[in-house]
Amino acid sequence: MDKIYFDNNATTPVAAEVLDAFLPYYQTLFGNPSSVHWAGSAVKGALEQAREQVANLINAHPDEIVFTASGSEGDNLAILGSCDALRHQGNHLITTVVEHPAVLDTCRHFEERGGTVTYLPVDSSGMIDLHQLEQAITDKTILISIMWANNETGTIFPILEIAKIAKRHNIQFHTDAVQALGKVEIDMQSTSVDLLVMSGHKIGAPKGVGAIYVRRGTTLNSHIHGGQQEGGMRAGTHNVAGIVAMGKACELAQKDFIPRVEKLTQLRDRLQEGIMHQVGDVTVNGNLKHRLPNTLNLGFSFIEGEGLLLHLDMYGIAASSGSACASGTDGHSHVLMAMDVDKWLLNSCLRFSFGDQNTIAEVDKVLEVLPSIVSKLREMSPMLTPDIDTDNCPYVECCIDHH
Repeated sequence: MDKIYFDNNATTPVAAEVLDAFLPYYQTLFGNPSSVHWAGSAVKGALEQAREQVANLINAHPDEIVFTASGSEGDNLAILGSCDALRHQGNHLITTVVEHPAVLDTCRHFEERGGTVTYLPVDSSGMIDLHQLEQAITDKTILISIMWANNETGTIFPILEIAKIAKRHNIQFHTDAVQALGKVEIDMQSTSVDLLVMSGHKIGAPKGVGAIYVRRGTTLNSHIHGGQQEGGMRAGTHNVAGIVAMGKACELAQKDFIPRVEKLTQLRDRLQEGIMHQVGDVTVNGNLKHRLPNTLNLGFSFIEGEGLLLHLDMYGIAASSGSACASGTDGHSHVLMAMDVDKWLLNSCLRFSFGDQNTIAEVDKVLEVLPSIVSKLREMSPMLTPDIDTDNCPYVECCIDHH
């Protein structure tokens, strides 16, 4: 049975060119770049080349790139490092209710330390109101942290406009661009974003490497101590192989940017149109105008998303449920809850996210098997059963509300 992988927002396979680039750094080029002898100098240049490759993808200066072990580490550094460095100016930051847990949990940690946080709501498409953002700013606000694109729905936020608002109020601005990197145009010379977080394994590099862009002049305290690596911003021996791999992945993303975006958009739209045509009672979650080219979040009425995932897996098709990375109550997606998705749909959502390796034939395979799976599950659904056992049915509220 052929395997089909449509969960690229969770992680991506390592690209062949990337694998070829980083393997030597586990064997022949094994040195520590901080060493002054031949083994260290042999890899020092590769480290700096990778820094340039990452910088080129977002049109930044190489010295503004700090390597980390993950996007989550980058978000922690950006938020806590900013708040520590600017605490003499205030103790208030602004974010949204639909951020990745790497941001939300870090904000809650900041609150536990005595800080205050404003969590901006979103509308039914997952978009924020810029007027509400500006209204939330106080004389104690020291940081705005808003993701570039949402990992569950693909909704893209108006980052350039947000950056202008932050700049106008002299407030530091951080964005988690983990899902946006390589899928939307990012140009640090045309925006005033101060801190931007990236992750290697979302663009064809291995897990365990990331980077944060720190604009020259940005005030930021280090949070990992014990060495002077990365200009003193992030102590610890460099993951040279991972960094080289991320550099190569960024180089490939820059080189093939336009055809990649066109291909991903084609795959997304083909699947969406096919499902909407062949399967009834399906809702697209997210902003249809401003969204990632590779992300499709759908709600299938009257069935459980987990059951749908399991049946797709029997055909070798990997996707993810809308609640896979949820931090909301009872395992519900905090993103979909914030969008006020009907509660009878919260458990029925699936996310399909596409990558470079995916093909039209794979999309067509999903369209071949999905309608019958949905039909079968709906036939067994208690939400469509006329005689509801109100004492034992876990969906009774949903059924009553819907009917």
